[in-house]
Amino acid sequence: MRHAIEDKTRLLQRARRLRGQVEAIERALKKDADCAKVMQLTVSARGAANSLMAELLEDHIRMHVSDPTRDRDRERARGARHLIEVVHAYLR
Repeated sequence: MRHAIEDKTRLLQRARRLRGQVEAIERALKKDADCAKVMQLTVSARGAANSLMAELLEDHIRMHVSDPTRDRDRERARGARHLIEVVHAYLR
């Protein structure tokens, strides 16, 4: 993940948010919280994990496949842009 160092702060914030959400699930389970509350917390954690994964995949695509903002090959840039859009749509 050497290329992610540029975005290290942003990625660490997302990871910390995810950790906080998982800890909230654990606390709710320990307190025998209502199942709807636990499910809502779990959905939030899944969203945070998906957002982190989407960002990691986008960075990977831009670094190792094609950066649509820099690639002069229009077809490859278009394909990379489409792939990034698909990743974000799938991981919503």
